[in-house]
Amino acid sequence: MKITKYLHSCLVFEQDGYKLLFDPGKFSFAEGRVTPQMFADVDSIIITHIHPDHLDIENLKKIVDLSKATVYTNTQVGETIAKEGLTYSLIEQGTYNIGPFKLDAFPVQHEPLLDNPTPQMTCFLINDKILHPVDSMETRLTEYTGIELLIMVTMAPFANELRIAGFADRVRPKRILPVHDGYAKDFFIEQRYKNYSRHFEKAGIKFHEVYKIGDSLTI
Repeated sequence: MKITKYLHSCLVFEQDGYKLLFDPGKFSFAEGRVTPQMFADVDSIIITHIHPDHLDIENLKKIVDLSKATVYTNTQVGETIAKEGLTYSLIEQGTYNIGPFKLDAFPVQHEPLLDNPTPQMTCFLINDKILHPVDSMETRLTEYTGIELLIMVTMAPFANELRIAGFADRVRPKRILPVHDGYAKDFFIEQRYKNYSRHFEKAGIKFHEVYKIGDSLTI
């Protein structure tokens, strides 16, 4: 399975020629370096929650027009995009098979934000190998101790590095794919990722310093 990053939390999972796009949000498209045309060949799209850094409705429309991909999401997002003329398939809790991907979906609590209501958010276990907790660091997620890959928030208004690294230390994945870094310039990301890498290396965890458009890893 190949996972390719397109800034912030926008990821494409590819297996057996099938492409699954996660969270094409506003931060990915903000500077024009990522365009909807880059996702013209995706087969399906998943939106985890309603926050604009994970959902850009106008660009989502363009991607769907280009790709004819099915959008999978939860009730809150679904009702919002339906008002904009987009159709969707509900994916909230349970096991779903989308192309070659097995997705175990379940609700998780978004980390608290200043003066901001808590959105409905859906977490995913992908092919029993990858934990994608999105913007959650709930204690119950540490049940997946030893998972092959953790997709980990690295910087956010709702957390600092001590909390973030502490969560990952408890999960103890074999590898980490960093996301949620669209707030920062490259020089800052490089600096902080080297720090994360040194921290996790002590525990034998591989931290992949992936942040540039099109950077990828294979598991």
